[in-house]
Amino acid sequence: MEEMEEDALERIEDDNHNCRAEGVSVSSPAQVCVDSDSSSDTCESDSSATSAANGAALLFSSTSKFCKLHRGAGMWHTHSELLYNDLMWKITSHLEQVSSELQASPPELLIENFNVALTQYTAALHCIVPVFIYMNKFYIETKLNRDLRDDLMKLFSDHVAEKHVSTLLPLLKKAHSMPFQVKPSTMASVVKGLYALRPDWVPLAPALFSRFIPQIHPPALESQLPYYAAQDKKLQLELSQNGFTRGDQSRKRASEES
Repeated sequence: MEEMEEDALERIEDDNHNCRAEGVSVSSPAQVCVDSDSSSDTCESDSSATSAANGAALLFSSTSKFCKLHRGAGMWHTHSELLYNDLMWKITSHLEQVSSELQASPPELLIENFNVALTQYTAALHCIVPVFIYMNKFYIETKLNRDLRDDLMKLFSDHVAEKHVSTLLPLLKKAHSMPFQVKPSTMASVVKGLYALRPDWVPLAPALFSRFIPQIHPPALESQLPYYAAQDKKLQLELSQNGFTRGDQSRKRASEES
C-alpha cells in the first residue's frame, strides 16, 4: 500500500513539475518601456496588460495543478476500491472452503472444529488488518464509513457461523447438560464467539448464552423468582443424573460447627 501511495505521489509531483516547466514567459514592464518608443501612457498601459497576463498565467497554472491533484486522488481511490474488493473475494473464497470442511465434520467434533476455525481466523486478523492499515484509514473508514476488521468478521458470520449455528446450538446445549463432554474453555470460547458475531442469536438459546455472557438478561423481577428456582432445581437434577451430587450437607455443617 505504501508503494502505491508513493507511486501516486510521484505522479502528482511529476505533473506539478511539468506545470512549472510549461509556465508562460512574459517580458517585464520595464523592458517593454525601454525597447519601445511609445509615450509613458503607453508604458503604463503595457504594464497593466502584463500584470493581467501574469495573473492569468498563475490562475491557469493553479487550476491545472488542482485538476491533476484531483485526478491523482481519484486514482488512489480507484486502486483502493479494487484492492478492497479483491481482498473480500479472496477471504470469502477461503471461508467457503472452511465452511465446507465443517459441514463434513462428525457431530461430536463440530464444536471443537468450529472453535479452531474461529480462533485461527480471529488470530489471522491481527496480521491482516495492520497490512492494510492505509486502505482502512483512507478508503474504508473515510469513504465507506466502516472498519476493515468489522467487515472481515462479518464475512465469517455470513459464510461460516450462520451456516452452522442451527446445528451448533443444539450440540452446545446438549454438551452443557453433560459436564466435561466438551472442555469448558471450548464451550465458553464458542458461545462468546457466537455472541460477538451476532448478538441477535441469543433468543435461540437464552439459557445457554446466559451461562457464559454476564448480565445478558435484564435484572430479575420478584415475580420471576419461582421460575429461576425451578431452573436451578432442574439443573441440580441433571447434574445428579450425571453422577454429580451435592454431598451430605448435614456432615458438612457439623464439621463447620466443630
